[in-house]
Amino acid sequence: MDFFSLSTFISIFLGIGLAAAAGFRIFMPLFILSLAVYLGGNIIHIDENWKWIGSIPAMITLGVAMVIEIIAYYIPVVDNLLDTLSVPLAAIAGTLAVGINFPEMNEVATWAFAIIAGGGTATAISGTTAAVRAVSTTTTAGSGNFIVNSVETISSTVLSLLAIVIAPLAFIVVLGLLYATYRVWRKLTTRPVASE
Repeated sequence: MDFFSLSTFISIFLGIGLAAAAGFRIFMPLFILSLAVYLGGNIIHIDENWKWIGSIPAMITLGVAMVIEIIAYYIPVVDNLLDTLSVPLAAIAGTLAVGINFPEMNEVATWAFAIIAGGGTATAISGTTAAVRAVSTTTTAGSGNFIVNSVETISSTVLSLLAIVIAPLAFIVVLGLLYATYRVWRKLTTRPVASE
């Protein structure tokens, strides 16, 4: 695969879109990718070693995991506990989402890029959403978490579908999300200096 070919860029945009979606919900983008591979045949070009992701057992497993994850985030206290696991798991899911979408690239280059672009994107978004949920828990005694959780689930769904259908647009959305993530993170971590 020529790195500067259109199909390579589409693969990059698709993978990064799915990685960002994994930052909101880990299993949602993997389930949607599984479903797309199963239904789309050769429309989505993934590595031959990963074709099993489009199998019925994989779809069922990822679908069940997705439903459990979504429900668990609506259980008070459990949602905050999940955040401790979600950041590293989102990094893994984001890495996979990018890595399996490069069918003909050098393996070392593929996975190095996947870790940086996919894992980094998913981690940035997952870490920020965890911080937002922590603020929501503190300021609203957890009552605002329902809204935060719903926005995350919807964002993951929309971004996953967008990545599959219009990958370049998903990439543009991800750039906007990363900028917003940076702004939110700065706001949450910047403390006002106390006057003497």
